[in-house]
Amino acid sequence: MIFFGLAFMAPHTLFATYGIVAVESNGMIATGYIIALFVMLFTAYSYAQLVKAFPSAGAAYTFVQKAINPYLGFLVGWVILLDYMLSPMISALLLGIALSAFFPSIPIFIWIVLFVLIISIVNIRGVKFAANFNTYVFLLQLLVFVLFFIFSVKYLLNGGGSGKLLSINPFINQNVDLSTLITVIPILCFTFLGFDAITALSEETKNPKQTLPKAIYAIPLIGGLLYVVSSYLLEMVHPNIQTFVNPDSAYLEIANIIGGLFLQSTFVAVALTAGFASAVASGSSASRILYAMGRENILPKRIFGYLSPKFHTPVYNILIVGLVAMFALIFDLALATSFITFGAFFAFCFVNISVIVHYFVKGKKRTLQGTFRYLVIPLVGAILIFSLLVNMEINALILGGIWFAIGFLYLLIQTRLFKSPPPTMFEGKESINREVV
Repeated sequence: MIFFGLAFMAPHTLFATYGIVAVESNGMIATGYIIALFVMLFTAYSYAQLVKAFPSAGAAYTFVQKAINPYLGFLVGWVILLDYMLSPMISALLLGIALSAFFPSIPIFIWIVLFVLIISIVNIRGVKFAANFNTYVFLLQLLVFVLFFIFSVKYLLNGGGSGKLLSINPFINQNVDLSTLITVIPILCFTFLGFDAITALSEETKNPKQTLPKAIYAIPLIGGLLYVVSSYLLEMVHPNIQTFVNPDSAYLEIANIIGGLFLQSTFVAVALTAGFASAVASGSSASRILYAMGRENILPKRIFGYLSPKFHTPVYNILIVGLVAMFALIFDLALATSFITFGAFFAFCFVNISVIVHYFVKGKKRTLQGTFRYLVIPLVGAILIFSLLVNMEINALILGGIWFAIGFLYLLIQTRLFKSPPPTMFEGKESINREVV
């Protein structure tokens, strides 16, 4: 479960987003990751409590639906669709940036279009190796971290970069405004997204009430340790952040400085492999969720509930996901990541609130210990996440708000102004996967 969650979280994303957040905040990214980890652990706590009460597939959607209200659960599930639909776009954008920096003579749009076409064709034909392949991709990412640590330490010991191995500047720097650092925390939190994904595998996990909570805590802690150490070394080997040629591909500049073409090529190769595996997996999941909604007539069945008689895959849905991924041609990395983070933060807020409603309000666990565990901790988590949500990039809030409004109007129509039960979204997902894969 830990390996699956870390593979889904894709720790290599740290390198892809480093240049953007470093330039926007002027440094102290290691401290930023400590803050982001602190925030994420509150939500991890809430996921751990709820998976004990509801060990079933559906994750945040199921938790909110069963703990609070089915209508609100539908809206949370609707907003979560943003993450599934846009994840292939992020993969396409990250891969395009990496390959464009490595092959500057070839325009980025060529890489993006080619990448989207490949993952669409692969998903149409049907893929069974993606889940296992992701584990091996994660091991490759760990190898990149190890190589990066070795080359960075060697570079610093030889007098490169800041010329020393130990410094407090990546953690405490008077030249960095803390309020400015806080503004990039949502992007840093983006690299933690995925630790919650293992809750969707509750029905396939042995003894989930004990296994999953341990894994839910371990995944962000392991990822956070990698992020803090890596961001510390990144700033130490390249302390002059403002001199990056291109912040989007700053990690490749640093890799070339400390490890030459070998390390830079390794970074690109792993980015290519990780991007492909992530896009295939997320694109496959998104298309099958759309298929589930089409099969149940939540969305028009003729399009979204269609299966190819030849490939037995939801071809139309895969093509729709591919078209959405093409938005990588017009989105920049900061906006794209913040848009996905909007969906996650929205769900995280209600996951924290679900703990309060289920245990403290309905379960009446109101002893001193119960109040602390089921009111104080999740309430702090909800407040922290909400404060980050409302301070996100304005365009992400606008786009996310529009998507929420569409879901709300759709819910009103489907339920005849809340007079009938809301449509179910992720029920029977396991049987759906067996049917279409």
